[in-house]
Amino acid sequence: MPFELFIGLRYLKAKRKSTFISIITFISTAGVTLGVMALIVVLAVMTGFEADLKEKILGTNAHIVVIKSGLPMENYRSVMDKLKSFKGVEAATPFIYNQVMLSSGKNVSGVVLRGIDVATDRQVTRLSKTLVEGSTDRLEPDMNAGSDTTPGLLVGKELAKHLNLFLGDKVNVISPMGNITPLGMIPRMKPFKVVGIFNTGMFEYDSTLAYVSLGQAQSFFDLGDTVTGIQLKVADVYHTGELSRTINREMGIGFYARDWMQMNKNILFALKTERIVMFIILTLIVLVAAFGIASTLFMVVMEKTRDIAILKSMGATGSSIMKIFVLEGLIIGIIGTFLGVALGLLVALNLEPIIDVIQRVTGQNFFSKDIYYLDHFPSLVVQSDVVLISVTAILISFLATLYPAWQASRMLPAEALRYE
Repeated sequence: MPFELFIGLRYLKAKRKSTFISIITFISTAGVTLGVMALIVVLAVMTGFEADLKEKILGTNAHIVVIKSGLPMENYRSVMDKLKSFKGVEAATPFIYNQVMLSSGKNVSGVVLRGIDVATDRQVTRLSKTLVEGSTDRLEPDMNAGSDTTPGLLVGKELAKHLNLFLGDKVNVISPMGNITPLGMIPRMKPFKVVGIFNTGMFEYDSTLAYVSLGQAQSFFDLGDTVTGIQLKVADVYHTGELSRTINREMGIGFYARDWMQMNKNILFALKTERIVMFIILTLIVLVAAFGIASTLFMVVMEKTRDIAILKSMGATGSSIMKIFVLEGLIIGIIGTFLGVALGLLVALNLEPIIDVIQRVTGQNFFSKDIYYLDHFPSLVVQSDVVLISVTAILISFLATLYPAWQASRMLPAEALRYE
């Protein structure tokens, strides 16, 4: 063992007359521990929320949407075949998108109506997996069901609650773009039957979306054999921007491709910004602890003035003296970081049961699933985040040791022993 490390470890063991320095050392170590633990837990929660949100966005929306500017898309089957030929595209499905009103008794609500091709939509979105009641297979009317040939409609859980709808109920779909008659514009209206209720977990989707079959949407909106656009599923969801630009370039004027990041850039940017800001704010806790480490070393240098003078008289160089105090401060930082990582991982990996215990003990519901629309408390530990936090904490601890250690290395033996 190098003598600098040996002496540094000895200085960490407080003598009876150095109890105050020992307390400051403990507080500094605890400060680093709490800072690292808070960083790991908070970043794990924010990463979990971000991953959960992305999963819900991608579960309802396609990875890339291709539309024709201002016009319905004709010959969409050949367009689909061409889009599927692009490298990275795994599946494609047509869709129709329009705004309508749903009327059920005295309840009325404006929604976005999507027409989907049931067979190919399963290959692109996870709509069928979000259904809590019913099935997408029942969107087309059953001609063998007797006199009831009412087409099917899928509604979100919150929309069904607002309109007081249940499986099998009839609801009127009203389009503001109606038929022109001698009496003026008459809104187009058609009855549909609720054949499924979905729950994506996002209030915005569950309260404003409804689905019908592609054929029924074409008939209702009088679109003929045209669609609004094509939805694509790609192999790599984090490189959709480059693929979108390639599609725009290759498909020519009139076609416009947007990826899921562009369509949700505001909320994704807000999450990323908040995550960075929280990292900076919580790093201040480690900085405060670093001041404690520096204070501890200053006091140790003052107490060990005689020892420093003796070591220098015995031939110890200034760099060796500096190493002693740098190592002492680093040991404090490393111990605090190790404890912080251990406690942070323990909390982050067991956050949901910990919150449940706290709620049962206090009787308070801090995380209501009915309000936040989550079926679990998301917490995701990313290895790179843990490494970054650990390196940052140790680096801050190292920087805090440099000035007091440098001051100790400059001490002259004669000056140090003058008043001894």
